[in-house]
Amino acid sequence: MKVLKESQGGQQAAVTAEDLALINLLSRKELKEEDVYVFSLRLCDNEVDRDQERFAPQTLEELSRLFVGKSGIFDHQWSARGQAARIYKTEVIFQPERTTKAGDGYCWLKGWAYMARTEGSKDLIAEIEAGIKKEVSVGCAVEQSVCSICGADLRKGQCGHKKGEYYDGKLCYASLEGASDAYEFSFVAVPAQPEAGVVKGAGSARTLKDLVRKNPGLAGELEQLEREAEAGRQYRKELKEETVRLGLLAGLGMERELLLGMTEKLSLAELTALKEAWGAKAARRYPICPQLEYGEKSGQPDSRDGAFLI
Repeated sequence: MKVLKESQGGQQAAVTAEDLALINLLSRKELKEEDVYVFSLRLCDNEVDRDQERFAPQTLEELSRLFVGKSGIFDHQWSARGQAARIYKTEVIFQPERTTKAGDGYCWLKGWAYMARTEGSKDLIAEIEAGIKKEVSVGCAVEQSVCSICGADLRKGQCGHKKGEYYDGKLCYASLEGASDAYEFSFVAVPAQPEAGVVKGAGSARTLKDLVRKNPGLAGELEQLEREAEAGRQYRKELKEETVRLGLLAGLGMERELLLGMTEKLSLAELTALKEAWGAKAARRYPICPQLEYGEKSGQPDSRDGAFLI
């Protein structure tokens, strides 16, 4: 899954001997202090963002290693013409005194990048120092988007929870876990993401909506998929509620919240099987009895009705 996230960047840093040694590991010729311009960036952090997603602390550690050597470009346009800088060092900064919305200590991934001081780069350097080029966005890949409520992968549709909503006082968000690659960091024009959600996929069409915008003829198919997905979510919700209801009637000795938690990660087939099993147990415990009894009646008329017989 490809992820793009905005952050802050563009803070000038001093060039040390250690910096030059690391930079020269990436350069083809020996560079001196006067040859380079160095600045630091806040690449990403573990706070729950406006998309109700966050990088897990372990993911930041994984990205720290992956981002070394990656390029800085503009607006995520993957072209060699747009390459302006390169990351040569990273570090995860921990600030335990600050608590995230997820309830743990705050941490963020800091990167140091360098640019060659040339006639063509002086305007960009001036914009960074003036604070005009400040916001950056990272492009990377993670393996899972984990629901904070039940631990299911949100991309696989196995979870009925909605990001941004609260369940028993706990916020539902997506934890981005298992960093598999880092692509680049990019200077962007707008500090906030123009569209909600992470950007997935490959190439220029990173989401289904991106694909439809480029191919309007597919709009009907996307609408149909959205309707079917909503119907599926509603069916799953009702199936879970009925399964839990039967579990309570079956007298399993468990509270509703525990039974509900048991159903969260089950597939539809597993939910259906569990519903039938608990339903059978509930039926044995509470057998259905008719309100009216139809026993055999005597052939002799009631003596009270004799006066009306002919």
